[in-house]
Amino acid sequence: MMAVPSIITMLLRIPVLLFAISVHESAHGLVAYLQGDDLPKRQGRITLNPLPHIDLFGAIALILFGFGWAKPVVTDPTRYRNPKVGMGLTALAGPVANILSAIVFAIVLKYIDKYNLITNRYLQIMIQEAYLINVYLAIFNLLPIPPLDGSKILFIFAPNRYVEFYYRYEVVGQIILIACIFFAPFLLSYVLQPIAYFIFNFIDFIVMLFP
Repeated sequence: MMAVPSIITMLLRIPVLLFAISVHESAHGLVAYLQGDDLPKRQGRITLNPLPHIDLFGAIALILFGFGWAKPVVTDPTRYRNPKVGMGLTALAGPVANILSAIVFAIVLKYIDKYNLITNRYLQIMIQEAYLINVYLAIFNLLPIPPLDGSKILFIFAPNRYVEFYYRYEVVGQIILIACIFFAPFLLSYVLQPIAYFIFNFIDFIVMLFP
């Protein structure tokens, strides 16, 4: 999905990446908190400060390959009013927050181009990267592979035996995922293309509504 970037682009991506990760993880924590679980708040995860959210290897993978992860927000599903649905909603919050952020950046890019608001090339690249990284982070996390959000979003609809299966084989999913990221990212690109097509077209539709 993304070629290995130039050194300049990689450097410009770092603050953008920190923002996207912070939005994603704090959204998880906030939705968990709203459902009665104060553990993320007590652990300082409902914040846009990137430091509590960074996973070093996940950040490097995202910068280089367009696929990556942050430090997971730990929640206590027993505190949810409906634990199975609550886990799904908490998982969904991260990708949704990134998509909403991407929409904002896409609208900004539209007006920058329309009215020539910014002439600084590097600032334009940062905004473009902010748009793309938020989209890619959302898309990647929608994969139904443990421990990604997509696998937990299925909790909302799946029977209880799926939840048991998930926790039994979560480690296997992690191994497969890491192997794909570092050794066969083209496989992830192929699988994610339909999701990417839908989300990019959805964002384009929203942006078109703005004059």
